[in-house]
Amino acid sequence: MGNRLVPIVLIALLAIVQAQLWFGRGGVPTVAELERELQQQKVANQEALRKIEQLSAEVNDLKEGLNMVEERARNELGMVKPNEIFVQIAK
Repeated sequence: MGNRLVPIVLIALLAIVQAQLWFGRGGVPTVAELERELQQQKVANQEALRKIEQLSAEVNDLKEGLNMVEERARNELGMVKPNEIFVQIAK
C-alpha cells in the first residue's frame, strides 16, 4: 500500500504544477499576453520619442532664428510683407 501511495502523490503534485503553469496566474497564456502588450507599448514609445524629437527640433529652430517664425506665419496665418504678392502653389 505504501509503495503505491508515493507515485500517486507525486503524479498528483505534477498535475497540480502543470495546471498552475498552463492555467494559473503567471502561466504561459498570461506571459504571452504581457509580451504582446509590451511590444505594443514599445511601438507606442518609439512613436512618442519620434514626435518629441521633432518638436524639440522645431523648438530649437524657433529659438535660434526668425526664418522659422516667418515661415510658420506665412503658411499658417497667411502673413504677407508690405508691397509683396504672396503666391502659394498647392501640391
